[in-house]
Amino acid sequence: MFTALRRYQEPLAASVAVLLCVFGVISLQIPQLHQLTKNKTVTKESLVRETEAEKVRLNLLRQLPSFGFDNLIASWVFLNFLQYFGDDEIRPQTGYSLSPEYFEIILDRDPRFLQAYLFLSSSTSLYAGMPERAIALMNRNLKLLSPTVPQKSYYIWRYKGIDELLFLGDSTAAQRSFTTAAQWASVYADEESKQVAAISQKTAEFLSRNPKSKSAQVGAWTMVLSNPVDAATRDLAIRRIQALGGEVSISPEGVVQVKPPKED
Repeated sequence: MFTALRRYQEPLAASVAVLLCVFGVISLQIPQLHQLTKNKTVTKESLVRETEAEKVRLNLLRQLPSFGFDNLIASWVFLNFLQYFGDDEIRPQTGYSLSPEYFEIILDRDPRFLQAYLFLSSSTSLYAGMPERAIALMNRNLKLLSPTVPQKSYYIWRYKGIDELLFLGDSTAAQRSFTTAAQWASVYADEESKQVAAISQKTAEFLSRNPKSKSAQVGAWTMVLSNPVDAATRDLAIRRIQALGGEVSISPEGVVQVKPPKED
């Protein structure tokens, strides 16, 4: 009996030890980041050192065994990313180059983490200027998913289509992504999914007729606006829509309405 008990205790102890290591690595970052935020006279050298230190910590997290706690690790790293991405005082000075490193860990641990794909698209494609990395990560993980795993996974195809169209200018790949998004969304019977299926199919048809379709690009920027984005991204999307000939109006309640360009 004691032998059997030890057999169960040993892996449990190992799992707890791993979790403590993960939490320890992550918690070590918190006081350092707070210190950076409070220090108004941080030097360029100190920011470079902090970025390099964060890169080392991410590499450590990537290599840690999970013992079945992959989802928990993914969630912790995602919270860590939010702290990194939301540091409005430091990020303009250092850039967002570590964004894809966070999502390499998050999505390797939990490829079904739907919300993570939205932040991957915005932070890596738009802010870090690395749409190829974002799209490669989506392509790698989409192979592990299906229309119903996770629920409403069609959004990932939409994020990929947006990045391919707006940041790579690859209308052929974008057309395929929007077509697949429409197919995956058509599996569901709820109104949201039906609307997504219709819009995605319409965007794909625009691109099939005209690979440089202004209407398709305006539609993609409108999708960006429809997601929870910060003020800078919101302003950029509005400017791009207007530059393409679209019209943007905002009601007193903050509701955004977009009219497509008169000429495609």
